[in-house]
Amino acid sequence: MLSFTFRKEERIRRRSDFIRISKEGKKYYSPHFRVWISPNQLPYRRLGIIVSKKVGSAVKRNRIKRLIREFFRLHKAELIQSTDFVIQAKEGADRLTFWEVAAELQEILKEH
Repeated sequence: MLSFTFRKEERIRRRSDFIRISKEGKKYYSPHFRVWISPNQLPYRRLGIIVSKKVGSAVKRNRIKRLIREFFRLHKAELIQSTDFVIQAKEGADRLTFWEVAAELQEILKEH
């Protein structure tokens, strides 16, 4: 049975991890997102989200973070095991629907 949860250990929270992934990871772009993908030594995938104030107000930033987390939660079984993903939202991402977010991120992540 697939687990559609987003557990605490699947989150990237430490600044040192974000810095390591941004230096060592491969970088991919879409119109509204920048994604770093880096292997890790853990038996599961992890997600980190970056949304700056350029994207919009706190309400807009929190909404886009929720949409990215939901995408990850629903599609993590399709993603590579033992990998870290850091997704940074660019300006304009706050206007996207869940389906637009999913389409853009799937386009990037299905190749890897």
